[in-house]
Amino acid sequence: MKMSFLLAAGAAVAPAAAAAQSVTITIPPIKVSEYHKPYVAVWLEPAAGGPARTLAVWYDIKKGGNEPGTKWLADLRTWWRKGGRSLKLPANGVSGATRAPGAYRIPLPANLAPGAYTLHVEAAREEGGRELVSMPLAIPAPKGRASGKSELGAVTIVAR
Repeated sequence: MKMSFLLAAGAAVAPAAAAAQSVTITIPPIKVSEYHKPYVAVWLEPAAGGPARTLAVWYDIKKGGNEPGTKWLADLRTWWRKGGRSLKLPANGVSGATRAPGAYRIPLPANLAPGAYTLHVEAAREEGGRELVSMPLAIPAPKGRASGKSELGAVTIVAR
């Protein structure tokens, strides 16, 4: 699989103070005979209701053959229903290649209005499982930690 790079939403235009607010997502190593990197979607929803805002979506951008990598994005079922199916990909500043096991930091958008949100991180892996981690997020002082059980490791929100 050939991969490309990830751009995080708001990174290019975020002021220094806002860029320090971030989400760190850990993809754990999984010992299986045939490992595939997971597709991952990260999005915010206002706690009081409203449209979802995709912060990142990692998928097989340059999948070869007759099937584009976007075909399998529907396996991120919750994100797909919340707005993924209407997102035109590749999306500048949002989409990127799948990631190997490790920790990845995504800056929170600088233009988030103060208030309560829910952060969602969903992962799905070929020949593997699917997992959704959700946690509350308060702006202007986001912080928190949650953890997945299989496809996702720690998800940490930090405001510095």
